[in-house]
Amino acid sequence: MAQRTFSIIKPDAVRKGYTGAILAEIEKAGFKLAAIKKQAISNDQAKGFYHVHAERPFFKDLCTFMSTGPLFLMVLEKENAIADLRKLMGATNPANAEEGTIRKKFAGSIQENAIHGSDAEDTAAFEIGYWFAGYELI
Repeated sequence: MAQRTFSIIKPDAVRKGYTGAILAEIEKAGFKLAAIKKQAISNDQAKGFYHVHAERPFFKDLCTFMSTGPLFLMVLEKENAIADLRKLMGATNPANAEEGTIRKKFAGSIQENAIHGSDAEDTAAFEIGYWFAGYELI
């Protein structure tokens, strides 16, 4: 049975026109889109989404950055989706990302790193539920 994960094409990648290329990489890797929507989010929405990082020094800057422009919220499906997407994305710091990964190709910095992906099943469940109502999932 296919596993679901959550992903965001971040505002930096959308602003630079990389959305189509990133979606192509995701589909080429065998992921199916269960849901996708383009949305601008508020700083408060970003704070709620990233609440687990509230005590971290980068929290305020991250929330500000994520609310700077439109992004794409996605629910992806495939066998081993969470681990496979993490591998496809590459290291958080694009300088450390392997060749061929999304972050190596499209990211500019640790913060402006093009894409987010859930890191575990419980995280994916929270993140999908935060942005998508059940009826929106195909």
